[in-house]
Amino acid sequence: MPKHDDPATTLPGTGQEPTAPAPPPPPPGPAPAGPGYRAVFRVREFRIVFVAHLFSLLGVVVSELALTVLVYELTRSPLLSSLTFALGFLPYLVGGTLLAGLTDRLPPRRILVVCDLVCAGCVALMIVPATPVAVLLALRCAVAVVSPVFNGTRMATLADILGEGDLFVLGRSLLRIVSQSALLAGFAVGGVLLTVVPPRGALVVTATTFLVSALLLRLGTARRPARAAGKAAAGGLSGTWAVLRNRRVRALMLMFWVPPLFAVVPEALAAPYADRIGVSTAALGLLMCALPVGTIAGELFAGSFLTASTRSRIVLPLALTGVLPYLLYAVEPGVALAAVALFLAGATGAYTLGLDAWFVAAVPEEQRGRAMTLMTAGMMTVQGIGMAGAGVAAEFAPVHAVVAGTGVLGTLCLLAAAAELRAAGATEGRDGADRHVPHG
Repeated sequence: MPKHDDPATTLPGTGQEPTAPAPPPPPPGPAPAGPGYRAVFRVREFRIVFVAHLFSLLGVVVSELALTVLVYELTRSPLLSSLTFALGFLPYLVGGTLLAGLTDRLPPRRILVVCDLVCAGCVALMIVPATPVAVLLALRCAVAVVSPVFNGTRMATLADILGEGDLFVLGRSLLRIVSQSALLAGFAVGGVLLTVVPPRGALVVTATTFLVSALLLRLGTARRPARAAGKAAAGGLSGTWAVLRNRRVRALMLMFWVPPLFAVVPEALAAPYADRIGVSTAALGLLMCALPVGTIAGELFAGSFLTASTRSRIVLPLALTGVLPYLLYAVEPGVALAAVALFLAGATGAYTLGLDAWFVAAVPEEQRGRAMTLMTAGMMTVQGIGMAGAGVAAEFAPVHAVVAGTGVLGTLCLLAAAAELRAAGATEGRDGADRHVPHG
């Protein structure tokens, strides 16, 4: 997902479509901390992708909330209503493994547009009053299946637009910041919307946002060939295994997957913890916000003030300490101390900027779309597993003990993942990365 001029508009009166631009030249006289976020926004094609991302996020958040309310209104079943949320996680694994190969075998712009249109079509069917609940849930699954394909393709396309250096890392960071911000504001916006229109009316808004995203990507991004064009590209599970055979890539994926597996535990248990310590719903909101606010603050600081080499050096220290603040839960803290622990844990998420640079350097270009789709699908899947595991553990132990135990178990698992990362040589950066020979 590179050029500072306008690479993506059709020439007036010619009917000619844009072609892929050359990588952007390095910014003249960069400041010691690197080009910064402003340099990313100078790339017009990235601005289009960024705005399309905003519309997609709005569509996803509003659809989740509206569909949950709609299913509850139709069934009066809390189980089916909560299942609507769960179905946003589970199909990621299916789409991420079986459909990941499409991201390298088809032109990326076509994939992005088609995925948005599929989501818009599924939501349009949800709007129809005669649609039964079982079909509503199936359509929710369909949206979740194509989501990892869309996200992985967009991530790989960022490397095409911004190059594989610091601009790519900062572009990825901006999209993550927007996603975290959506957790804070998206449900509030959806809640206000549902006070004005019924759930199906909110779904009309959702379908429109997907269509706008598709239009922006079709008209505002350049046409690029498939990455694996002319190469033998394995499909399905065999293609997935072809990526995972590379020990360096496998170790990096593990480092992306392990932290969120444990990081989501306090969020999953925020409501029972607030009930246990007897605080208000406003305090519950503070607990829910502290982690994403910390993540946004950490990423903004690292992207704005740290050099690329510094971000690379702090990957392992930040990742290894990511869940240690959860140990504060051992004393069953009040809201203020718990919020501090969650903020600190979120701030350590700045390690992902350096990890992104290692990842894009390690993956062969013809496998980039599949690898990034697998990585994003895995991150969503482990969050679902982490939430479910936290709920099960809280049935047998006090909530604060479960969160504190997560700090211990998570740190041990992160130490093992970091050891594998070093053994695979995945921390060497671009100069040391073998981009084409799989490591066994």
